[in-house]
Amino acid sequence: FIFMILNSLRKQFDMLSQGAFHLPDPWYFENYPNIIANGIFGYFLRSVIIVTVSLILMLMISAFAAYPLSRMKFRFRAVIYAGIVAMMSIPMHVTLIPIFKMTTSVGLYDNMFSLVGPYVTFALPMSIFILTAFMMTIPKEVEESAEIDGCNKFSNFFKIILPLSKSGLSTLAIYNGVSMWNEFAFANTLLQTASQKTLPLALGQFKGEHSMDMPLMLSVLVISALPMVILFIIFQDKLVKGMMAGAVKG
Repeated sequence: FIFMILNSLRKQFDMLSQGAFHLPDPWYFENYPNIIANGIFGYFLRSVIIVTVSLILMLMISAFAAYPLSRMKFRFRAVIYAGIVAMMSIPMHVTLIPIFKMTTSVGLYDNMFSLVGPYVTFALPMSIFILTAFMMTIPKEVEESAEIDGCNKFSNFFKIILPLSKSGLSTLAIYNGVSMWNEFAFANTLLQTASQKTLPLALGQFKGEHSMDMPLMLSVLVISALPMVILFIIFQDKLVKGMMAGAVKG
């Protein structure tokens, strides 16, 4: 990341004359205004919208599914859980053609919101699996005490289980957010016009237009990577807690 930042602050041929690992001389900041002028923030904003909507839906559905799987006993529970775990083995890109046909048939082709369905669907099996294991670690006595005080299952979920699952939800948000932010194959298949394309597709477009200007390309990569780096720094403690939950009992 430091390598990208340093070399994004050079002129076009300075990497060849100065070397890629030396400090820029002189420091050149014009690459960032140039990519802004080329519309990078349009791609950036669309990626933010798609990832945000997808994560909200994914976290909601995962929490709604994980709660009964982890806290309740009902018929076919084991079969449903095994089916969800089995779905983790399906390669995401095997479904490109069926999803393309489905998207075209419902009139969502070349619409950025056509990405929400695939992103949420393929994130759900792993997310439900992780969140179910996380919710199993929450002591049942907490829920039983709330039921004695008059809470029903819905109140238990929203007032007790969901707040106690923040670490697990944060882990899923970062884990899936990075994948959605960098996803290229579905975006490249389902989007065509520049007004609908997301940030990963902008990297390909900038590469085609400025393939000889490596510092400019690196400035686009910095803009692309920076949000995920900031997100990880902010939620790092919750990410570690969520990954370690359930690893040790006692």
